[in-house]
Order: sequence, then C-alpha cells, then structure tokens
Amino acid sequence: MNSSTDQSFLVVDSIDKQFKETKAVDQVSFALAKGDFLTLLGPSGCGKTTTLRAIAGFETIDTGSISIDGQVVSDPVAGIDIPAEKRSFGMVFQSYAVWPHMTVAENAAYGLHSAGMSSADQRKAVERVLKMVGLSGEIDRPATMLSGGQQQRVALARAIVYEPKILLFDEPLSNLDAKLRERMRLELRRLQAELGITSVYVTHDQEEAMVVSDIVIVMNLGRIQQIGSPQDIYDRPANRFVADFIGAANNFDCKVSQIDNAAGLAKVEAVIGNKHVPLVASCYQDLELDAAASVCIRHENLRLLNKSETPTDGWNALTGVVTHRINMGSYVDYVVMINDTEVNLRTPRSIEIQAGEQALVTFPREQCLCLPN
Repeated sequence: MNSSTDQSFLVVDSIDKQFKETKAVDQVSFALAKGDFLTLLGPSGCGKTTTLRAIAGFETIDTGSISIDGQVVSDPVAGIDIPAEKRSFGMVFQSYAVWPHMTVAENAAYGLHSAGMSSADQRKAVERVLKMVGLSGEIDRPATMLSGGQQQRVALARAIVYEPKILLFDEPLSNLDAKLRERMRLELRRLQAELGITSVYVTHDQEEAMVVSDIVIVMNLGRIQQIGSPQDIYDRPANRFVADFIGAANNFDCKVSQIDNAAGLAKVEAVIGNKHVPLVASCYQDLELDAAASVCIRHENLRLLNKSETPTDGWNALTGVVTHRINMGSYVDYVVMINDTEVNLRTPRSIEIQAGEQALVTFPREQCLCLPN
C-alpha cells in the first residue's frame, strides 16, 4: 500500500458513520494503489460492511472524505455525495443476485444496458468476460440451471463486464460449500490480478482474507486495529484482539518487568492459571514497565517435549499434563493442563505423548509475543 495519497487510486480519509447511538465507522483511513486487493476483516458489527457501502455510495458518511481515481466522491463538509451509479464500481454480493428469468449471457450483460453499446458490442463484451470466469460453455443456458458456484461466477462477470474502476465484494463466498469456497478464493485472486482492478473485499473469514489479499485491515468496534500484509498481521499482530482473531493463539495476561529494546525482548510476569510465571518474550511494540499487557503464542509455535528431552536455551519451559491428544491427520492437536489452565498446541505427527502423561511445554521467545491489550 502506498503511504502517499498522491499516488493512491482509492483514498478513504478519516470517515465516520453513526447509526443512532452506535458509531459504526470511527475515523477509518486507508489508501490503495491501482490494482491493490484489500480485505476488510473482522467480526460482525465491526464496521467493515458499512465502510464498503460508504465507498459504493450506498451509505452517506458523516465526516471525512472518499476519493476514487483522483475524484472526490464523498465529502459532507464540501457538500459532495456522488450517487452510487456514477462511481464506476462493480459489486459482487453475498447473494448472487442472478436474475432467474434470464440466460447467463443476459445476466452478464445487465450492466451494459445503460452504456449505449450496440448489441454486437455487448455480445463481444459478454463473451469475453464469460470466458474469463470459465462460463463460455454456459452462455445461453438459463440462470436457474446453474450451480451456486456458477451463479457467483455470473455475478462476477456482470460486475466486470463494463470495466469498472473498482471492484467491491461483500462476503461473496459465504453461501458456498467449503471445497467450492476454497477453489473460488483462488479464482477470484487470479482474475483480479489478471484484470488489475483495485478491489475491496469484506469477510469475517480470516483464512479467506489470508488467501486473496495484498493488504488486510482488521477492524473491531468501528475502528482499524491493524493494516498490513496477511503475513505481517499473522506474524506481528498489533494487539491482543488481532492476535486472537487471526489464527489460533494462546493469550495470557501479563505485567512487563523489564524491556531490552536493543534485543527486542521483554521479561514479563504472565498469569497462567493460578500462578504468575516469569517468561521472556519478543517485543516490537512500545510498552511501559509495569504496564498490563498480554503474552501471545500461536498453537503451532509451542513445542511439546517428553520427559527425556531437554529444552533448548532461549525457550521458556513449563511442565504440564496432557489432557487431550487429537489426531487431525497431517498434524496432532494437544491440550496440556498447566497450573489449572488449558494450553493448546499443534505438533507434527511424530510427537507421541499420550493423555495423562507429563510433558514439557516450551515457549520459544522468538514466537512468544508481548503485546498491548
């Protein structure tokens, strides 16, 4: 994402939106370069859909501004509110919104009716986009005879047929079954990259966001919690909420007792069950001594050793009892009771410790993160 809005194709600047007593969007700002694929990610009610609808012009913002390709389309102070139909975007909804009485071609051409194109040119445009989405063989088929995945492809073809400046996606895959959803994620990403259209995608599915996005914005309670690449957000969450929402993690309250900024490490007293446990954790945030914080470590970053193994230097090691061993096929999930609290781990299949056995759980300091709450 460009840091300079001068080079940005879509600019959302400090927008607010209030519904009665609820602040749905609170000072949301971001900028996208042409061709970027951004996902707005978060739980229900976090403000992601309202932000998308504000970009589309379906919601009027209270303050702030929105610009598309250098044109201000929303700015209440300046009295600017360009109607949705003049913002040159294509939108793909959660419901396919496919017209049941039309053929595939007629559905795909729907956005061209007001463009002043000849019938021949419309047909060429429709054939081109249906080929792109893999529906060339279904061009004259009734829409009611299509599968859910095919109907979503029709909806996508309709969104791109008139070459919009921006594509907007409102949880477009949530009605599909799991396997088809996985395939469609890759298809959407491939097609967006091929077209080079700036895209904003809304989902509550973290895995979906990781697959399709160049940039992810995690939202909660109307505010942005973090902006970054999918990998950055997974590896370096900004706070406890992001760590907990993205991926599976163990989070413990802690107090910071010592900070070594040069080494990027912090000593903390973590509350694990009924005890305060000293740990060393990586620290890349601004934290204060004696400040309340959190220690976060993802399930796959913990290490499980049996009684005969010795922890490596630099690992925090705690003894516990295995309560559950769950074979997941390609990996094994463990639940270990430490100080009367459950700690969750994910290990290779080669680790074999049975329920009821004592084991050593290690928290490698590189993956053990000290985060603000």
